[in-house]
Amino acid sequence: MAVLKIARMGHPILRQVAATVTDPKSSQIQTLISDMIETLEDCGGIGLAAPQVHVSQRVVIYAIPGQRMGREGEEGVDVPLSVLINPRLEPLGEEMDLGTEACLSVPGLMGNVPRWRKVRLRALDAEGAPFELEVAGFHARVLQHECDHLDGILYPQRMTDLTSLSFVEEARRYFGQTAEH
Repeated sequence: MAVLKIARMGHPILRQVAATVTDPKSSQIQTLISDMIETLEDCGGIGLAAPQVHVSQRVVIYAIPGQRMGREGEEGVDVPLSVLINPRLEPLGEEMDLGTEACLSVPGLMGNVPRWRKVRLRALDAEGAPFELEVAGFHARVLQHECDHLDGILYPQRMTDLTSLSFVEEARRYFGQTAEH
């Protein structure tokens, strides 16, 4: 396993639509998943998409500590480490929430991003088995943020009001605000 370098905003790989994984059980994909897990643990983030580590494949990993889940009035239950291969999201309903996001590929910045309140996820797990899941709130926000990476989209592109884009340090200093992702 290896800790991989994170691509930062401006790198062309973050603007590309990632390729569909054709063989989830391949040694290449399994090594990528292991390296992504080690990278996420090293950097202390919540989620990571393969394009963020310079690999244009439709792979996402994430884990949400319970204290993060409770930020939007949800139960503070941990979401264990999850691997998504070729994930697809479908909004459920019309309701959207505005929430503060940050990103490992946009270091030091945060901003308010509108996201669907509820989504349905369809994906393959690390062994290539299909599954479906419906989630809401912060869990849905994390999935949308990470899946956007697979389509070459960074959170500032989703912002409807760029006046909320700020440096994390300044937002903490003046507003006591923290990033939720």
